[in-house]
Amino acid sequence: MNAAAAAQAVGGGYTQIRFTLERGVGVITLNRPDRLNSFTEVMHAELARALDVLEADSGLRGLIITGAGRGFCAGQDLGERKPAEDGSRRDLSLILEKCYRPLISRLHALPVPVVCMMNGVAAGAGASLALACDVVFAVESARFVQAFSKIGLLPDAGGTWFLPRLVGSARAMGAALFGEALSARQAEAWGLIWRVVPDGALADTLAEVADTLAAGPTRAYAATKTALHASSGNTLAQQFDLECRLQRELGYTDDYLEGMRAFAQKRAPAFTGT
Repeated sequence: MNAAAAAQAVGGGYTQIRFTLERGVGVITLNRPDRLNSFTEVMHAELARALDVLEADSGLRGLIITGAGRGFCAGQDLGERKPAEDGSRRDLSLILEKCYRPLISRLHALPVPVVCMMNGVAAGAGASLALACDVVFAVESARFVQAFSKIGLLPDAGGTWFLPRLVGSARAMGAALFGEALSARQAEAWGLIWRVVPDGALADTLAEVADTLAAGPTRAYAATKTALHASSGNTLAQQFDLECRLQRELGYTDDYLEGMRAFAQKRAPAFTGT
């Protein structure tokens, strides 16, 4: 994507998300506050467009995802999943394959940190979206709700993959079966999220994280994400092999040299992401 096309794709033409890209850091805000930012096919299409821009940006250094209004994301807009009036059934896997699999897979594969700023409730597929991010900050009043069992379904959008890896099988099973709301503090205690912040501090926290990503060692972040994602499927020997390969590559980067110079000179490093 050339610079003119990228500029046109950022900021304009979106109706259900807001999208900015500054200093290599993308910020996507889910923007249906009247419906707690629930997913629609239009929102999925706009998210896909934003990810096209981010994936094509060689200077990308991070992505932050948040929500407008009082909720982060209430999951799928059930208005688009209403059973037919004649009682006929629909194949619910179709929207998973068309919309949720590519969204979650692309976020997971994005070679930069993906940070969720959870400004309120995350329910259903909205909880899965939050957990697909590499790091989650949540305001004190935020809640996680795996509400699928309330309508006779199982957690989807990757939820059954992320939950047990983050909190263990017992807690994952209880959360999935009973659909009880989990407070931000409980989520932090379980290791489901990284940090709880006061409700009024989310904007400042977002700005601080954006600054950190924009100034950070981008290739080291990418390698860290790669290694941690791979660890659960690797033996110790395989993980050592991966660490050796990635550390070898990082040892030849400008950021490593700058980091060592800054350490020796007792100053803050000026990383360039190269």
